[in-house]
Amino acid sequence: MPPAITEAAQRTAPIPSRLFGWAMVLCSTLAFSFSSPIATILIRQGVDPTTMLVARFAMTIAVMAVSIAFSAPALFIMPKRALGIALAAGLINSISMLSFFWSLTRLSTSIASMLFSLYPLALLALLALRGERYTMRHGVRLVLGLGGAYLLIDPGGSSDMLGVLLVLCTVVVAALQMALVQWFLQAEDAWSVAFYNSLGITIGIFSFWTWQGNPWSAPSATGWLLLIVMAIFTTFFARVTMFLAVRIVGSSQLALLTPLETLLSVIWSVAFLGDRLLPLQLAGGALIAISAVLAAQRLERTRWPARWRLWGRV
Repeated sequence: MPPAITEAAQRTAPIPSRLFGWAMVLCSTLAFSFSSPIATILIRQGVDPTTMLVARFAMTIAVMAVSIAFSAPALFIMPKRALGIALAAGLINSISMLSFFWSLTRLSTSIASMLFSLYPLALLALLALRGERYTMRHGVRLVLGLGGAYLLIDPGGSSDMLGVLLVLCTVVVAALQMALVQWFLQAEDAWSVAFYNSLGITIGIFSFWTWQGNPWSAPSATGWLLLIVMAIFTTFFARVTMFLAVRIVGSSQLALLTPLETLLSVIWSVAFLGDRLLPLQLAGGALIAISAVLAAQRLERTRWPARWRLWGRV
């Protein structure tokens, strides 16, 4: 076997079972669903979104670095091409992070989360450019999920347009960075991708923070506890499980469970933030739950083209 092939084989981690991939999808979805409600609590305590993201990702990247250093230092090494793409995807994603968390200063958590449920449409449109097959079942799931999201937003309500535009920016940018991971990094180890992608996000956020003049709104003791939860659970754990899920089942399948993440975020908002849902909005939640069940059924029968598993090999 030629040396180049041997090195690629040694670098590429074996792909676990699809059952494990499905478990990672659910873990990632659950972890991400807590992010918006916790961020809203911090904003209500007077912590500005940029300060929150700086503290969150500084802790996250430190935890990731220590974990990799003690468990598998070799994961710090990635091919130059894959490393560049992972960092670039992270820099791109820093825009979506800043946009979404600043939108929470103008929109309720529920409305922002509902608008983010447009994310699967944007991602599937991008994946279609590289040959992702769009089926009728995909369409049914998206119609149910987005229809449910529309009802949950409360069609009769009014929303801050700048806040809405910030969330729409988040949708497009987040879809672009996930498509880059799907196209070019699926053969790389999930831990390596998660670390360098998060490092790219950290660089982007710190650059924006510096451009703002390094503002700092000191969190309270409770605020620091919430930030630690965000760093470890909704960022470190959520992102590692997300990249594992993308590697095994593909980013389009992960995106189709976005309505479930949205529903969970709304539930946490009702439980912890005092949000109240109308009967029409509850009907929307039911539609989102149905779309999630259809996504789970599709996972069992999905077969991904072999060429997608080869993106990122050099």
